[in-house]
Amino acid sequence: MLPPLLLPSIIAPCITLSRRVNTTHETTRRPLGQQLETTMATVATESQQHQQQATVVVPDSRRKVVDEVSGWLRVYDDGSVDRTWTGPPEALPLMQHVDPYSVPRDGHTLHDLPGEPALRVYLPEIKQQDAAERLPVIVQLHGGGFCISHPTWVMYHHFYARLARTVPAVVVTAQLPLAPEHRLPAQMDAGVDVLGRLRSIVTSEAGTLEDPAEELLREAADLSRVFLVGDSSGGNLVHHVAARVGEDGPDVWAPLRVAGGVPIHPGFVRATRSKSELEETSDSVFFTLDMADKFIAMALPEGATKDHPYTCPMGPNAPPLESVPLPPLLVAVAEKDLIRDTNLEYCDALRAAGKDVEVLINRDMSHSFYLNKFAVDMDPTTGERTQELIDAIKTFVARH
Repeated sequence: MLPPLLLPSIIAPCITLSRRVNTTHETTRRPLGQQLETTMATVATESQQHQQQATVVVPDSRRKVVDEVSGWLRVYDDGSVDRTWTGPPEALPLMQHVDPYSVPRDGHTLHDLPGEPALRVYLPEIKQQDAAERLPVIVQLHGGGFCISHPTWVMYHHFYARLARTVPAVVVTAQLPLAPEHRLPAQMDAGVDVLGRLRSIVTSEAGTLEDPAEELLREAADLSRVFLVGDSSGGNLVHHVAARVGEDGPDVWAPLRVAGGVPIHPGFVRATRSKSELEETSDSVFFTLDMADKFIAMALPEGATKDHPYTCPMGPNAPPLESVPLPPLLVAVAEKDLIRDTNLEYCDALRAAGKDVEVLINRDMSHSFYLNKFAVDMDPTTGERTQELIDAIKTFVARH
């Protein structure tokens, strides 16, 4: 079980903010917190009921739990994995599935493309005079410590739908294989496969695609401006997938070109704890040191430590960064992130290697803060920092 301190953590950004503001705002603090708690509690109850209806647990006394990440998953001695959420119900609303829709909502449509790999595509509405102009493509590589999460969840949907219409850009995402059933580099292989399918669809001849949504993607996407964006462990994938494409060379991938990458709070760590890991405290059920340690152990190749290049590309076990072909990068680092120091170390190593890198510091924010839709909507500071992040990505894409 999670410590009692973490039970209200989903709304911690609002609570933390209320403790910092001037006492003259006392009359506004409590209504905001009460409103957020009421909203979360109502949706959590509905989400819990839905999960209970959708999940059928077959009791089997013969199976024994051999490993567990509290709240998130249990690994059994027969090799099976149960990812039924057992943590605080307040977190459930952010893990709800969002269905696709072809009728525009908030300036975009959402399409699922069956196939291998299956894709989810956000298409922004374009003004008539701009209809002939193709859009840059953002390929989202989702986080979750390589072990959990799904790109159809509310937490991802609210951010990437907003990013699609703000940039504007086509946003393509896919469910990545999960560890421990599929250890690294399976997730990197899948990221490369997403680019391969994207290239196949967009380079198809007009009228040859059976799925109308594929035709919409074909007409909208500019393959010469593909940007990889990854959350948390997805930030690791941005680095490694971009490197693979760079190693293949432009002739292999033409006309697709990875024009840039945006690792957001990437899961870069070392076997030895950093200062920020030792001194910062987590305010979220979505990221704790114990959770990160266990997920990484489940995801890395058997016997590997956190100094492996997959999680420490700036370390001595990784190829020298000077030799790694990377596109321009925008790295977002949360000031209150437990792994802030290793994120900054990665940025420093990129600079020392002569790479084109920009760094955005998310002031007073913790790991993946922008995925908490409720805090983004109701906490002014979280909302402001999220807008800063979106604006930075928009500017980065425009420059490349």
